[in-house]
Amino acid sequence: MGSAGFHGGPRGREQASPKVTSVIVPYATYLRVYEPLAAFPEPERSQWARYARRTDRPSYQDEHRRALADLAPTPPVPVPVHESDDAFVLEVDGVVCVCPWRTRLRGWLALDELSEELPPPVMDAVLPPVLRRQAAQDYERWLTINPDARPWIRTATWQVPINWFVLVSDEEREYDKGASVDSPPVLRYRTPMVQARRRVARGLRALREAMNEGPLIDGLMDVGRWLEEFHPRSLVELDYGGLVHVVPAGTLEDDHSAADVAEGIAALRRGDGAGAGEAYARLVERWRSVRNLRSAN
Repeated sequence: MGSAGFHGGPRGREQASPKVTSVIVPYATYLRVYEPLAAFPEPERSQWARYARRTDRPSYQDEHRRALADLAPTPPVPVPVHESDDAFVLEVDGVVCVCPWRTRLRGWLALDELSEELPPPVMDAVLPPVLRRQAAQDYERWLTINPDARPWIRTATWQVPINWFVLVSDEEREYDKGASVDSPPVLRYRTPMVQARRRVARGLRALREAMNEGPLIDGLMDVGRWLEEFHPRSLVELDYGGLVHVVPAGTLEDDHSAADVAEGIAALRRGDGAGAGEAYARLVERWRSVRNLRSAN
């Protein structure tokens, strides 16, 4: 499943502490883009400026919990009826940057991804065909009015896609063990948009020189095209999200996946296939335990 359930560099300062809920959703990780207020046209810019001054903004867990709650009724609600007016907010070097949730759009996109992951009988049991057809028709109508729409947030489940790590460096890694329920663990990377784009270009060049095609190249091209949609002074955030609640603290503390990916790409650039293979093997071994949790779930 992709988006909200169904549905180093500069250090950004959150405008408010995350709200901890009674329900922890452990399996979602996030790639977010925070755009400066100047990137938004009026009246949306003023709307987000007012929103940024609020002190009661919800957290990513609240967003995910709402999406899961929509699946509880009979029939379930696979995509929100109304678009979310919430966002994540950071202050970077004195500039307020906003990452709109756009939960409804992400719900439509996630529904498409889900149909590719689940066998038809399972998909029909989870979401009856009539609901999926209605959601698809709603999305088509919405796209005619919003042809250039794109999400500010990408979501993965039980993993961090390898191509996401290409965007960041180990020096930008932020790890906080968390001291209490009110201060949960955090593992994330934040990097300026210009750095993320530069790393995508360098990574693609190294990968194409080493191989003609492959899923890593395709994934990196896709995320690179997505980044081009945003303001050049944006901030990119890779957040382990709820996975920090199920991965042992020692494993999190020793997790330097971005460093392994960077080392592998550097080895490819040198023509060192053995070195690239060793870096990839470390990455695979580290994430095997997380994939096992997904299977157990």
